[in-house]
Amino acid sequence: MDERSPDTFELHPEDGPPRVGLASGDASAAGFHQPASRQPGPFQVECVRRPRLGHRSSRTLTVARQFGLPLYAQPFTVLERVNLPLGPGTLVGVVGPSGSGKSSLLEMLHRARPDAMLVHRAEFQSDAAVVDVVAPDSTLREAVELLNACALGEPRLWLRCYDELSEGEKFRVRLARALGLTSDGRTPVPLLCDEFCSSLHERAARAVAFNLHKLVRRRGLCAVVATGNAALLEDLHPQVVVRLLGGGKCAVEHCRQQRESPFSLLHGLGIERGGKRDYSAFAEMHYRGSEELGFVDKVFVLREKNTAEALGIVVYSFSPLELALRNRATNGRFIRNAADLNRSMRILRRLVIHPDVRGCGLGHHLVRETLPQAGTEYVECLAALGASNPVFEKAGMQRIGQCEAPPRSRRALADLQALDVDPQARDFVQHVCRRRRVRQIVAAVVSDWYGATTGGGERRVERQSPEVLARSFRGLVDARPVYYLWRRSQVE
Repeated sequence: MDERSPDTFELHPEDGPPRVGLASGDASAAGFHQPASRQPGPFQVECVRRPRLGHRSSRTLTVARQFGLPLYAQPFTVLERVNLPLGPGTLVGVVGPSGSGKSSLLEMLHRARPDAMLVHRAEFQSDAAVVDVVAPDSTLREAVELLNACALGEPRLWLRCYDELSEGEKFRVRLARALGLTSDGRTPVPLLCDEFCSSLHERAARAVAFNLHKLVRRRGLCAVVATGNAALLEDLHPQVVVRLLGGGKCAVEHCRQQRESPFSLLHGLGIERGGKRDYSAFAEMHYRGSEELGFVDKVFVLREKNTAEALGIVVYSFSPLELALRNRATNGRFIRNAADLNRSMRILRRLVIHPDVRGCGLGHHLVRETLPQAGTEYVECLAALGASNPVFEKAGMQRIGQCEAPPRSRRALADLQALDVDPQARDFVQHVCRRRRVRQIVAAVVSDWYGATTGGGERRVERQSPEVLARSFRGLVDARPVYYLWRRSQVE
């Protein structure tokens, strides 16, 4: 017996044959299309189900006789008449226990709006990388923003195929893709998401709900999400909540909206002093791993107060001796002046937020609160993510400019190409290990980086394995980080 078959719905307006009605008029449920030039108004919907029964058999006949049931389906009301706004900037939350009609309501809306985006029906090429299927017609920055918003903030996962992901990760990719396709600059079509975040644990689910609320409000999207977890409404902040009570009954609540609402978990977090040992738990979450921390001065950890679980970390180290953009921003104050540099400047060397809660404002909260605690007049930062994420600007740092790729790096790529070596290929580590010239080219680039940032370049490179050396080179050769600077007098 199939209780979710698409031919089991009847959709009724106030009068006449089965239909879905707009407040401004009616249209047939079969092949209904909202004209592209019109802004969608509130839908008045009602759903009656005629379930299909299985074929007659000895077992079904026995069950029917024992329990006094007829062998024909009786229609029943899944959802009584309700008005749903589906305009731009609208978020509707549908909550209720299993079997209360959440999936039926979304299916009904999709039949009324065939152009609506059903998240669970997203399709993917089997050999396409995740980062290519999210916002495929937009920029990489847009794709990364949507993946972070959907709590999939680990770059290693962006390179995988969809089929290689877990069920929870697949849901997040489907949601990110649907958001990308409804954020293409046209009048947004409704995004319909059933079983919203049901495959995620509570913390990640709350983060996705919070970020979806932000995207709908800021981009003027339209979304209807159905969930059995009413606690998510605290971060979802829908304008309308439809509570399905069973038996076709529902309660509709119109919620008062706040312009900016903080992430619900923020009030349960605290910042405390830590050390380099604390960073080991976060190293694999950062694209550079555990290398290049330099001479660490202070470490701060963002923790949940109740569980003491660490959700973020920021590392402040002593600054490198020379940076061109620093010299420009400070009028050359620190040129050949190591004593003043060590006294007056620190570099924010690492900021890592747990992938579950990225995009929820925890990163700039941690930086903003700890910048004054660095204890120096200036704090600088070189951030690759600055090209796609304004987290440091939100924390109060000033964006100075983007670094140019050093000439040695450009020459190194040309030299490797002449040797028929691809740094992104699987066999790159083997080339570094077995070919002396390849190792020399790679080691020179990494050594220069150490010399400019943490010191001891040649000695450190000599001790590195081919795997570490190859990984460091990949992260450096095309790097064009953004330079940020914070000055204490600017905020006092």
